[in-house]
Amino acid sequence: MTDPKVKAAISAALSTFAKYGESIDVAALTAKFDTVFSSEEEFMDKVDDLDEVFDDEPKLEALREVFFDLLMVNFFSADVVRLEEDYLDTPEWEAIEEETLDRGTELLNLLLYLTECADEDIEPGLEDYLKEFLLVDDDEFQDEYSIYEPIIENQILIESPASEIAKVASKLPDNSELKELFYPIMCFFQQPDGSAEAETEAAASAPFDKSFEMAVYQVLVNFR
Repeated sequence: MTDPKVKAAISAALSTFAKYGESIDVAALTAKFDTVFSSEEEFMDKVDDLDEVFDDEPKLEALREVFFDLLMVNFFSADVVRLEEDYLDTPEWEAIEEETLDRGTELLNLLLYLTECADEDIEPGLEDYLKEFLLVDDDEFQDEYSIYEPIIENQILIESPASEIAKVASKLPDNSELKELFYPIMCFFQQPDGSAEAETEAAASAPFDKSFEMAVYQVLVNFR
């Protein structure tokens, strides 16, 4: 099955990607992805099916790893309930984690955080995400601190216009793991309601690939 929020995020991402970028058949692609996500195949088989859709649709390539993140979240929220209770502690799952180490993006952490907030009826917040979920202040989690340093150092930007967020994003080093995600993540924490006005403002200042950045923004809005 497909988690309702994942389903909504897929639809919103495809619609937004088409709105600001390439012409794609949103309805047909939504149906294809729904088939992949809702199937009861093994996780790695679903990964192969997901990649097959992207291989057939090169215009969507920018979204491949974001959709892998969504597939992973869907597994945790919907698929795992039909497996053994301790499945995530089994050698089988450890092998899957090892095989997919180079897949996905840092967006996965934020999607898991938003899922947790919804489960616990907590309003998402940037400081809460960094300190309570990622534990960036904890000495044992300095890898996370290193990755999220651009966001940690620029938290004040959520009080600034999107254009200021874009200026900082454009100056991030090319090897930053948050280079392409910084702008939509910060815009989300600035305007989590995803109103038409918020989207218009964010789209107007998108620094790199507007279709990708706005699609990611809408994924986050639909997970809130």
